[in-house]
Amino acid sequence: MPDATLCPSAPLKEGAVLLGIVMPDGRVAFAGDRLIVNDGFVLDALEGRVAETGFRFAGPCVQGGCSHWTGARCRAFDSLPADGQFAGPEPSLPACSIRSQCRWFQQTGAGACRACLLLVTACQRPA
Repeated sequence: MPDATLCPSAPLKEGAVLLGIVMPDGRVAFAGDRLIVNDGFVLDALEGRVAETGFRFAGPCVQGGCSHWTGARCRAFDSLPADGQFAGPEPSLPACSIRSQCRWFQQTGAGACRACLLLVTACQRPA
């Protein structure tokens, strides 16, 4: 994944990047270093829950293989409020191990980073 554009809202799978942990207040605490998910983590994270409600993952942007792809860009982030609503009192961006490869950052810039810590991926897994 060193040169791939990454989706910051990817499902859990072996080889994904663990972006962070969803805290009780719903915000994401981002991992400072790039952590690659292994098979053991996948098994543990799926035990009794939908892993994406407690963790955020990144993986290669699959473009046309994703329902959010318009043919030219990802629209998953487009429905969120504009950058100014996420500026807050602290202008610095949250730590992020994928920013240089992030699809949302490439499309939207710093506003994507400020909003990203508030997003939880909703994935449904078959029973």
